[in-house]
Amino acid sequence: MFKAIFTNSFGILVSRILGFLRDMLTASALGANIYSDIFFIAFKLPNLFRRIFAEGAFTQVFIPAFAHSKHKSVFSANIFMLFFSIILIMTLLVNILPDLATQAIAVGFDEKTIAMAEPYVAINFWYLPLIFAVTFLSTMLQYKRHFATTAFSTALLNISLILALYLSEDKSQNEVVYYLSFGVVIGGVLQLIVHMIAIYQMGLYKLTCGGFRYLKLKSILIKNETKKFKKQFFPAMWGNSTAQVSAFLDTFLASFLATGSISYLYYANRIFQLPLAIFAIATSIALFPSIARYIKNNDEAKARLFMEKAFWFLAFLLSASTIGGYILSHEIIWLLFERGSFSAKDTLESTSVLQMYMIGLLPFGLQKLFLLWLYANEQQLRAANIATFSLTFYVLSALALISPMGASGLALAGTISGFVGFTLTVKAFGVKNFFDILLCKKALYLLGGSILLTILLLIFKDFMQI
Repeated sequence: MFKAIFTNSFGILVSRILGFLRDMLTASALGANIYSDIFFIAFKLPNLFRRIFAEGAFTQVFIPAFAHSKHKSVFSANIFMLFFSIILIMTLLVNILPDLATQAIAVGFDEKTIAMAEPYVAINFWYLPLIFAVTFLSTMLQYKRHFATTAFSTALLNISLILALYLSEDKSQNEVVYYLSFGVVIGGVLQLIVHMIAIYQMGLYKLTCGGFRYLKLKSILIKNETKKFKKQFFPAMWGNSTAQVSAFLDTFLASFLATGSISYLYYANRIFQLPLAIFAIATSIALFPSIARYIKNNDEAKARLFMEKAFWFLAFLLSASTIGGYILSHEIIWLLFERGSFSAKDTLESTSVLQMYMIGLLPFGLQKLFLLWLYANEQQLRAANIATFSLTFYVLSALALISPMGASGLALAGTISGFVGFTLTVKAFGVKNFFDILLCKKALYLLGGSILLTILLLIFKDFMQI
């Protein structure tokens, strides 16, 4: 288990380091202004659909369904064709009507800004069908417990964007956004290529592609399996979407705030996502195939043992990240972004947003772990209900906090929804089961370690300010 976790974590860490380098260069080139807001809007839309429609929900429903399928190759080919067709149609519609897509995510933009953003939105959206194909291939690799290719491949997107920024060094900010947009698409192509190579090298070519040959002939054999998959997918899609829809609404609401607010949320969220990705997401990706397999074989005791180990692994790492990220938020933003067009004022604004995000790191991360139990037990509808309650609390909190706190209020609203989602997920997992994990000596070690780390970081922060 830990080997798979560390493989994922290291790959994600490499990608995130390159991502921070990309963000540093982007902040230097564009700062926090209308052009940076436009690019983040254009890039957010395909990412929103990718995270909701492709990555989380697809993987968490596909792996159990694929494991149970009696005609795996035909089943996988049918599911791929169904979803890829839908995504391709969506992409074509966005390219035909980019103004509507832009207005949907940035209602607060005026007509001139929407017109400026349209071509970038259309270009960036081509990333979605590419990354869905990547997601499908990565899911096949995960089924065979191969995680390295997917973990490291995201670095290719960041490398592509870094090269785009390098090539656009002497260009206008308008041209920089064009270069970045094409860099996104090229990054998607590179990710697809390395996954195709991995599928071939792992001997999965026939399993992955063979079903297309017999799809029309044998589709009747997988009719019930496909019907069951569709029934489970849409609740799973909604259940996985809370954080992404919240991020979408962040951008929607921030478009009504002062220029730069979208960028503050973006830069702060990028830092927040680092520990979430390299610890919580890496752990959930590595753990899910094993949990699903144990549940399928009616071995709940082994599944719970894996859950307990992963819980304490995450609890210590995420608690340390929360404390460090909150106390050193200003220093982190200053170190990473304050240069070029990114001013000291931008640092202060982004710092307050980051602090609000960091408060929710622990519940967001641990919720991802306990959601695995629901998905492995095919309780997608229950997860969807939890997502609905969480999103409702986000909307109410955001509307209440946006006026007094601005962008920071939106970040805090997301954190509140994270606590709500975590509480409801623990209830679904079983409160007794949760406390069976929690009530042990490790809880005292966690509390004592957190207090000690807080004291040390406050001393370090005071020393830095001398």
